[in-house]
Amino acid sequence: MSIETTLTERGNRYGDYKTHAEITQGLKRLMQSTEGWQRLTDDKRETLDMIAHKIGRLLNGDPEHADNFHDIAGYALLSEKLCKPHE
Repeated sequence: MSIETTLTERGNRYGDYKTHAEITQGLKRLMQSTEGWQRLTDDKRETLDMIAHKIGRLLNGDPEHADNFHDIAGYALLSEKLCKPHE
């Protein structure tokens, strides 16, 4: 499969890349502008970045593509496993 074929398939599923980037970067800017962002560990920051990416795909593309929700749950679980236990 050529890269052009892959890009066409992704565009059909996730929408225009430029619009997706605008949505996703807006979400990331908002998250990073909060005081809470500074308290997060790198894994939690990355989890929120990846979830923002998946939300951008959902808002810009096919909201019925269940894989996006599956990925969101997976990223959240990865960070949940790294949380310090509460007493």
